Amino acid sequence: MQLVETDSGDALSMSPPHERALARVHGLDGDGHRDGLIPWAAWEHEQRTQHEPGEETRARSWAYVSPCHWLMGREHATLTDPSALGLSDADAGALMAAMQVYFEADGIRLHHVAPQRWLAEGDVFKDIPTASLDRVLGRNVDPWLPAGSTGQTLRRLQNEMQMLLYTHPINDARSAQRQLPVNSIWFSGTGDLPERGRRPAAPPERQQLSAPRTLADAVLRDDWEAYAVAWGSLDALEAKDWLTRQSAGEVVRLTLCGERSALTFESAPRSLRGRFNQLLKPKPLLGLLETL
Repeated sequence: MQLVETDSGDALSMSPPHERALARVHGLDGDGHRDGLIPWAAWEHEQRTQHEPGEETRARSWAYVSPCHWLMGREHATLTDPSALGLSDADAGALMAAMQVYFEADGIRLHHVAPQRWLAEGDVFKDIPTASLDRVLGRNVDPWLPAGSTGQTLRRLQNEMQMLLYTHPINDARSAQRQLPVNSIWFSGTGDLPERGRRPAAPPERQQLSAPRTLADAVLRDDWEAYAVAWGSLDALEAKDWLTRQSAGEVVRLTLCGERSALTFESAPRSLRGRFNQLLKPKPLLGLLETL
């Protein structure tokens, strides 16, 4: 395979390399989508409601709201994985209903999607960059909070929800069952979704997109045994499928993403493959991963 695209960045970007790569595949990397403003929440809403009449009149600015647990240390708070809370639909719905009145005061409406992730609709999300959950999990939340005057509304809502959750009956029940309380929320996926006619066309590889999360999930859990197993599974399943498709003459694209950067490779047409194999010596995988 030959290197066809390099996305260089740093580990402090709010939109990590894998989200930037997925944004390009879905045609969401047009003008105006600055760091932290890839409109994932608006895009998901559109995917869910694109066949419902009247949806084109709704706001195009959305955000994800994730109920979560901040682990309070002596000097800072650390964001833990929202999915590890094991929230039920009923408990998540009750928490969302309790929060709704506060959000409505700022012109925001909440919509239940999954226990660990809600959609929030409101014009306030158009120009407020927010950090991806993948950037913050297991880290001090302070450097990743919405910044400046534009982020003041979201920071205030976070503080209000922390006070609301502190005495909420659901958390009393969770504590009795020795479960972590839901003590905060996280905003992400903000941005304004352009009208469909103004977006760049999504590339054809979107039709067969695969974005395995097993490696990232193992790293976030600091589970290196699972990390090794994930590599073996990728080799046995996804990589085998890619090789089969490549051998059949299909052009296959592979994007490797790290903390800072991403490298995209593409298989050469069969007629050129032998020539490229002679001209280009493959680099060891470890060397490629170190550049990311």
